[in-house]
Amino acid sequence: MQLDYPFHFDGGGCTARTDESDHIRDMIEQVLFTSPGERVNRPTFGCGLMQLVFAPVNDQMSTATRFLVQGSLQQWLGDLIRVDEVTVTSNESTITVTVKFAVRSSQEQKVEEFTREA
Repeated sequence: MQLDYPFHFDGGGCTARTDESDHIRDMIEQVLFTSPGERVNRPTFGCGLMQLVFAPVNDQMSTATRFLVQGSLQQWLGDLIRVDEVTVTSNESTITVTVKFAVRSSQEQKVEEFTREA
């Protein structure tokens, strides 16, 4: 069991815990939506995705964003997951990221979707 994200307490007043599958999803979410410089002891952690919400939408920006996200996930979570595909869509102030990956310890294939509003 791992700590759940975001940090909170369970009904018994203890630190909430979660299983490996949910923990990996939580870690992907943290990489996606943390801006570099936001964490004191890890200034390069994250991918700065939210800075791109209002960027012009075109094929070049879409490709660059996919590479940025995939590279960040491989850098920070490469020992836990193998990233197979990333799609990023932006609609007004909402960004949606779909990540297709395999959990390295079990080879289980997963697809997770993450959405945030700026």
